[in-house]
Amino acid sequence: MSLNDEQLERYSRHILLKEVGVKGQKKIADGKVLIIGAGGLGAPAAMYLAAAGVGTIGIADADVVDLSNLQRQIIHSTPDIGKAKVQSAQETINAMNSDVDVVTYHDWINSENITDIIKDRDYDFIIDGTDNFPVKFLINDACVMLKKPFSHAGIIRFQGQLLTYVPQEDKPVPCYRCVFHSPPPPDAVPTCRQAGVLGVMGGVIGTLQATEALKYLLGLGNLLTGYLLTYNAITMEFHKVAVSHDSKCPVCGEHPEITTLIDYDQAVCDLNH
Repeated sequence: MSLNDEQLERYSRHILLKEVGVKGQKKIADGKVLIIGAGGLGAPAAMYLAAAGVGTIGIADADVVDLSNLQRQIIHSTPDIGKAKVQSAQETINAMNSDVDVVTYHDWINSENITDIIKDRDYDFIIDGTDNFPVKFLINDACVMLKKPFSHAGIIRFQGQLLTYVPQEDKPVPCYRCVFHSPPPPDAVPTCRQAGVLGVMGGVIGTLQATEALKYLLGLGNLLTGYLLTYNAITMEFHKVAVSHDSKCPVCGEHPEITTLIDYDQAVCDLNH
């Protein structure tokens, strides 16, 4: 594609960057990113990716907007209460940037539909914006099996974390399951409804997920592959911890035991942050 005069002005601050330029902006425009969860993490990620000019953004979420979401899920507003989150997100994105093709999936993600959704537009990069362990492991396993890069993130109270998985032919890369192995029992770990979350945490961590997606589309810099980045808002400290590939990982190890997708028991609360 070529950029018209309006697009050259809209994305001028990108184009001024020697690492991006017109060529890089075209890569962004050709990019396809799937965001699973239109909540605290997915909302800022979607808005910044849309503002950046990502050509296709898929949004998967079966929930509707409620009043308690508005403390952190900035893609939704008061008039959207009761509306499907994917519809609200689509309207907000298209009002911001009509260049973006927003594809909505008003479904709960499960083992039967995740592969079809990822393949629907042959998405380049997946963002995990969910807040429950069963779906996080499902996203990880699907992306590993389909050889799709993705960004994991989680937030609770005043803390957040993220890592990025990008499959490589020449060396193994740690996936989410390499680090966390298996989901905890249902209700063993509190959700944000039970424990609370500072609203801006979604903005901090979700924006970092969008950054990883843009860097991947641009082929720019170092992604969080092989690292877990943690953030503590109370102490205002980031820590980048190296993590290793587990040769015994049941999904990406030398002898995978998990070859089909699994729907683990869900926790009682599923808020998408």
